[in-house]
Amino acid sequence: MRAGRQNRIVLVTCETLTEGRHIARSVVSKRLAACVNVILSPADSYYTWKGKLERAREYLLLIKTTAKRLPELEKEVKRLHSYEVPEFIALPIAAGSKDYLKWLEHSIR
Repeated sequence: MRAGRQNRIVLVTCETLTEGRHIARSVVSKRLAACVNVILSPADSYYTWKGKLERAREYLLLIKTTAKRLPELEKEVKRLHSYEVPEFIALPIAAGSKDYLKWLEHSIR
């Protein structure tokens, strides 16, 4: 295993499965992400929005990309997303399969 110093996993939640799939296709086809996992089971999300406790059923996207692609990726997610403030959280990949990380980096060049 090698460290993926520049590799990231981005978490994005979507209101619908259709929206999540649309975002996934777009960011992969534009080479902003190497892969997007669309979690098919909805999650119950609780959050405060405009001073009020809210509950929503959302679908989670796990987006694999690099730090270099984050600004463009975020712009595309915001362009396609129905939320006023979509979740966009990037986490570093601390380690992983050398071959997988090499593929990830190659896929978005």
